[in-house]
Amino acid sequence: MSGPTHACFGMYPFVPLRPAWERLVEALHERLAWVPAGLDWSEDVHDSWVDEGCVLGHACGWPVATGLIEHVRVVGAFSFTSATAEGHHYRSVLLAREERVVEELSTSLPVVAANSADSLSGWISFLAAAGLPSWPGEVLWTGAHRESLRALSDGRAEVACIDGHTLSLLRRIEPGVDAGLVEIGWGPRIPSPAVVVRRSTDDRTVNELRDALTAVLTDPALAPDRDTLMIDGFVPLDEEEYTELRTRWPQLA
Repeated sequence: MSGPTHACFGMYPFVPLRPAWERLVEALHERLAWVPAGLDWSEDVHDSWVDEGCVLGHACGWPVATGLIEHVRVVGAFSFTSATAEGHHYRSVLLAREERVVEELSTSLPVVAANSADSLSGWISFLAAAGLPSWPGEVLWTGAHRESLRALSDGRAEVACIDGHTLSLLRRIEPGVDAGLVEIGWGPRIPSPAVVVRRSTDDRTVNELRDALTAVLTDPALAPDRDTLMIDGFVPLDEEEYTELRTRWPQLA
């Protein structure tokens, strides 16, 4: 069981990256004493979003857009340097075991691997790219983008929509992770995962946190950690950045 106050940055939790995440949060703690000095890696990221004990978290954009906003406040988002990123916006990558035409997927109905049905980068981006309100074929739910890649590599699935930031990180820490797979398209431009706090957090605290995150994400001493995480800044945002996704894809909400 997690303690009464902890932080969880579990959207990109790969073990080789954890020391860099820890150093960023330690620097944040030095500026704001209420921020825990370390991160809780034991809690499932989905559970952390509604855990009142999690005072600082990292949340997927689609849950924020479709109900999670009742539990959290959006503080902002990280600006990415990964391959498909443009500041705090980025795209997913559609991968397949062989060349395919994205617009024809609904006709050929390959087995699709996806991390979860509420994933903005894994499932919503796939449906948007395919131009469909739902998928009429078989879906293999994997629980994680890394597992979706494994499902493609070992032949359990034929197509997957992989978070572009995840793919860039994995290509660096696991060279050859997508060997033999083909990029067949890209998802729509979406905001990167939201940095969130509890819904009850007051405006003053949110603004202090935004200032502290901006300072941490520009501190020269932390440049190597930011490079490791493929992050180069923090962008203050309100919830509208995410709730407008319902307007873009009302048939998916």
